[in-house]
Amino acid sequence: MQRILVLALVAVTLVLHPAAARADVPTGCATKDVLAAFGDFLKTGKMPPDTGRWLYDKKAQYIEPWKAFDNVHFVGICWVSAWLLTSPKGHILIDTLYDPFTETLLDNIRKVGADPKDIKIVLMTHGHFDHAAGAAKLKKLLPKARFVMTETGWREGAEAAQASQGGPAPWTMLAKDTVAKDGDTFTAGGVTVRLLETPGHTFGTASYVYDVADGKTVERAVTVGGLGLNAIKDASQVEAFLASVKKLRTLITSTDKPVRVHLTTHPFSNGMVEAAAGIKTRKPGEPHPLVNQPGILKQLDGLEAAAKDRLEVERAKK
Repeated sequence: MQRILVLALVAVTLVLHPAAARADVPTGCATKDVLAAFGDFLKTGKMPPDTGRWLYDKKAQYIEPWKAFDNVHFVGICWVSAWLLTSPKGHILIDTLYDPFTETLLDNIRKVGADPKDIKIVLMTHGHFDHAAGAAKLKKLLPKARFVMTETGWREGAEAAQASQGGPAPWTMLAKDTVAKDGDTFTAGGVTVRLLETPGHTFGTASYVYDVADGKTVERAVTVGGLGLNAIKDASQVEAFLASVKKLRTLITSTDKPVRVHLTTHPFSNGMVEAAAGIKTRKPGEPHPLVNQPGILKQLDGLEAAAKDRLEVERAKK
């Protein structure tokens, strides 16, 4: 579990630090296949070139969009999620993918029966390329949509894009649009999302809380913005990470509408691909495969344990 959680949300620097070439790139999107390909990265922090190229392979990354709940669709790719929250009067998109997947994202949105032009708000979790690099192109196509991040998230995105220049995968960050802070809510039609500042993966990371519909049942969901430990700079960031885990845990264990669904930013981080397959075979009256409160708590336990270990390492550097 710790192996899954540490890898959960990888950073902009992945393809910028190649290691020795290897052939075991994922052959599909199964959790075990994706994790196996990133074994060296977990040990060294360096991305094998073949695996790095896989991140940009349109054929390898493609998966059919799918309906998670009545009002939520997965419209991302194998490696990274994008979630479309729909309503008759407008939609909200969480995260933007990256080139060359902008058209894939738009096509996926159309395939689930939505018009990209009806997207009113685009919420970004943090300023790493795989979550924010598509924003600049999308803004040109959706000029009336509001693009949202925390103040620190906008700054980190600009810095990451600048650092990518001259490298193998340069990208451009959207100029600052809407700045949000902890507790802010965003509504489009009948969809309302609350932003939580959850620093740790980066200092500007945000998570999003919203309701999802399963017939007459309404569940509370979270998209955790990014709690991988691969972009840690010092002990203070790990301390922020641990505080964010505690903050998220209160949502899961709340007695008032607890969060029981985690619509993750990376499908392999919690077995999302396998759980999604269960939706297709689900029979009437059976539990929804993505409603898994114990699973979220177990995931947070792994994050917390890994962060405590990392905190000791960072404090020892002083």
